[in-house]
Amino acid sequence: MERDTDLGETLLAIARAAIRAELGLGGAASSTHPSLFAPAATFVTLRAGERLRGCIGSVEARRPLGEDVRANAIAAAFSDPRFPPMAAHECAATTIEVSLLGPSEALPCASEDEAVARLRPGIDGVMLHCDRHRAIFLPQVWQQLSDPREFLVALMHKAGLPADGWNANMKLRRYTVSKFSERASLPV
Repeated sequence: MERDTDLGETLLAIARAAIRAELGLGGAASSTHPSLFAPAATFVTLRAGERLRGCIGSVEARRPLGEDVRANAIAAAFSDPRFPPMAAHECAATTIEVSLLGPSEALPCASEDEAVARLRPGIDGVMLHCDRHRAIFLPQVWQQLSDPREFLVALMHKAGLPADGWNANMKLRRYTVSKFSERASLPV
């Protein structure tokens, strides 16, 4: 647990320093934690109070963990199309959460009912692919959408599919995360 706590604190420090540096507020985070150099996929979520302020991530491990967190923190703060770029005065009041994605696994389902039955509320993050439509929900979304059918329908909506859009081309993958938050600084 101590190693996970150390890693979480390191990832949060990297994210915070990257945003501060981009805002011209100084700050550098360096660490030799061995996990930082292995490829990993992360999401960085920013909140202003309880409101979402930005969330950007990687679904595949294509770059070292430290680089992935740094890049996603900057993107969440300045490039999330749902929000204007973060201003310097917002930085101190913004909390950061880093989600380290575990490996994904295919979740083969022949029907929407089968998909709903196989989802694990509160545990699964889900990636949806259907032709050119794609969407992802972190496991944290279960806090707002605890019903598996509502979760799946919202994911389909996010992908640009109709609520009754289940078809044979639908592909689901699931994954878990280790979540680190500035509020708790412990994995959940």
